[in-house]
This record gives sequence, structure tokens and C-alpha cells, in this order.
Amino acid sequence: MSRFLIAAFLLLGSLHSALAAHPAPEPGTSPLEPVEALFLEFLDAANAVDYINSGLVADYEGRDLASWDAQINDRYQKLVASIAALDEPKLAAVDAAALAAIRVTLDDYGDPSPAVANAETELACKDRDKKTLGYDDLRTVLSSCYREIGNNLKFEDGTIDRGGALGLLYDLEEPARRKALFDAFLPLWQALNGANEPDSPYRRLIQAASKEAANNGSGIEAAARAIGVTVADVERWLVLVLEAWRDANPGALVEPWDYRHQQGEANRLLAPAFAGKDLLALDHRFYLDLGADLDQLGVVYDIKNRPDKSPLAYTDFLKRGRHVDGRWQPTIARVVGRYEDGGLGSINELLHENGHAVHISAIHNRPAFTDWTDTLFTEAFADVPAWSAYEPAWQRKYLGTEIPVGVSLRGLFGSVMMDVAWSLFELRMLRAPETDPNVLWTGLMTEYLRIKPHPEVAWWAVRVQLVSR
Repeated sequence: MSRFLIAAFLLLGSLHSALAAHPAPEPGTSPLEPVEALFLEFLDAANAVDYINSGLVADYEGRDLASWDAQINDRYQKLVASIAALDEPKLAAVDAAALAAIRVTLDDYGDPSPAVANAETELACKDRDKKTLGYDDLRTVLSSCYREIGNNLKFEDGTIDRGGALGLLYDLEEPARRKALFDAFLPLWQALNGANEPDSPYRRLIQAASKEAANNGSGIEAAARAIGVTVADVERWLVLVLEAWRDANPGALVEPWDYRHQQGEANRLLAPAFAGKDLLALDHRFYLDLGADLDQLGVVYDIKNRPDKSPLAYTDFLKRGRHVDGRWQPTIARVVGRYEDGGLGSINELLHENGHAVHISAIHNRPAFTDWTDTLFTEAFADVPAWSAYEPAWQRKYLGTEIPVGVSLRGLFGSVMMDVAWSLFELRMLRAPETDPNVLWTGLMTEYLRIKPHPEVAWWAVRVQLVSR
């Protein structure tokens, strides 16, 4: 079966499952109804605050940041009080499940009271060496390093952001320029991991994450649980994938700054076909062929370059779906990234983010179940349409040209192997947080991706999400 058909079936399946999974109870039939109404208003405010804080807009729906912030705190306090007042033992099973889902989401958001929120907003990359920072605050601080330093890497006569630099490593022909670009990451890596001392910012973060996982579980455990296996199974599969890649790609070791170029022939061959093309229009045409009209869905795009923009491409809710006067008002999604131009890698990422947009736009559930489901299937769903761009049939239809399938898939899987290696790296770091991350990463790169040892810098830290959740 072609990936086009698989993607179309997934889109239809998403619509069906989202519509049927947790329909809202009839009005007045559930004691959880007032709690869910407050929960939806809390989520609306949180999404509005994120939208304004992104820097794209100064207000939303005629309200400024202070107004939405006040609503977050007000609804949170009322939610906590309303939940405490419930007679939980008398809840029906479906309502108990809804309440459990609400609690999971509230735990993820944390206490939004002004004292807590103000403390978080004042944290910046400069605070990374404060040994008193807890897990969440340290995550916030190190994430800010990607914005403050990663968005302003010094290269040649100007600056480049982290995502642009990684993309450029696929295309630069001169090895010396690739090395210079690789070295431009040094300030970021040093901010995150210092001199790799045992109490460096990252090593304190992974130690805290390991303790958090021991108490509350990790993202890796959640992913394994979602498909009914153990973390040991996941680790074994990751190793098998990397071994298969290694065995299929024998040869001399390459420099770390040359790996992406080695895998990037597909990007370079297709670059002329993307010249002058509107990536968003190309993306929308593909999704329309799959049966999803992104214009009609009202997806909001923040895809132009601007200062202080998030270093991470992502999709999130802007407004949750809900019933209004007996009619369903669908979810509005928001896509963030940098897609003013680009080639194969950029369209792959944009297609992926719009896979998320289609997914959450299809949600038609009671308020308690309007959040993301799980990371594993959510990401896999988005990858199916996105990976279509590496198929010659897709290239022929949407670009008017094609490249050999082996070259194209090498471009795809060469990048995927970095993610597979990262998953194995993170799994082992969480299990043994005292491990030297530079030594572990260098070993994985040498053994499986055939990359020369480069232990003196934290070059594993190209990812914004240093610990998955």
C-alpha cells in the first residue's frame, strides 16, 4: 500500500476515533459538568497566553496578556476547589476517567499563581549554574539557552539560528565551512554542559529527571506502555535498528560535521525543484488531496522568521473545540516554525506539524479529553504524511521531478537514526544519570552512525528537548 493511502486512512481514522472516543454527556447528567467547564476556560486562557508570549501577537480575542493571565489563575483556583468538593466515590466510571485526565493535564501545567509564574518568567540562561534550581526551573533555564544562544549562533559574517545551521550542514560543500558551522554551536553546548563537570547544568538536569522518573514515570516508560511493551523491549529495538543501519552502511568513519552532508544528497538534488515555491501552498495541496482542507480548518501559522522566536518547531491548540448553542465549534490549531523557504527537510517538517494540526482539529470530545493523547502515537501519526515527501511518487506529483528512491530514503533515515540514537542515549542516561554524556554519545555515534569520536564538546545537545516528557 502506498504511503499516500496510508496517510489518507490515518486521517480518516483520526477523525472517526476523535469523534467517537469520549462524547460529551447530555447536559445536566454529569456531576463533573461544572468542573469540565472551568477546565475548558483554564485551557483557553493557557493557550491564549502561550500565543501572546510567542511574540506573534499583542493580544487575542481583544484581550491582553494580563487579562488572560488573570483568567488562568482564577480558573485554576476554582478548579482545585471544585474538584475537592466532588464526591469522588460516587462518580460513574466514565466521569472518574474524565477527572483523572483533567488531573494529568493540571499536573503538567502546574500552579499558575502569580508568585510561581513570576518566578518562572524571570529565569533565563544566565541562571543555569544556580545549584538551587529544581527540575522544572532547570528545564526552563536550559530551554531559554536555546532561544538566547541557539537563535544567535555566530557564523562567518553574521548569525544563524540552530535549525538553520543544522539544515545548512546538509548543503555546504566545503568541509572547512561545515566544521566552522559545527564549531558555531560551541557557546550553546558550553552553556548547557559547561566543561562536562559532574554538576554541569545538563548533568544536574538529568539527575533530577531520573529522580522524577523514579517517582512519576518517564516519557520513555509512557511510550512503552502505550504499545504494551517494557522499556527493556524499547531499548532492544533501538539497538536492533541502529545495528541494521550500521551493517547496511559500512565504511570509514566521518567527521561529525560531515555526517549530515553525507546523508543530504537528496536535499541537494531536489533543491532546484523547491526554488520559488510556496512551501505552505505545497503542503496545503497535499493535505487537500488526502481529504483535509487546512484553510477550512482555520489553522493559524507562525512560520516567518523573526527575532526571539521559539527555537523549536511545534503545533499546539489555540482554541479547544466545544459545543456552543448545541453546535460543535471545532478546535483551532496553531503551527510554529520557520518555513519562509527551504527544501526537502523543511517540507518534511511542515508536513509533520500539519499532521498534528489535522489530528487535534479532529478532536470532538467532552472537555476532559480534548488534550493530546500520548506522545508515541501522536508523533507517529504526523510522520506518516510527512515521510511521503521522500517517496519518488510524491516528488513527481508535487515537485514535477523525482530522485532515486535509495538516495531519497537515505536522506530520511540518516536523520531518523540521529533520533533513534538520541532515544537510546536518553534511556541510558535516565537509567544511570551519573554516566558521562559526552562519552556515551560519542560511543553511540562511533558504533552505529560511523562518526569519528569527538568527546570534548556536548555535541549531542542539538535537541531543544533535553529530556522528553
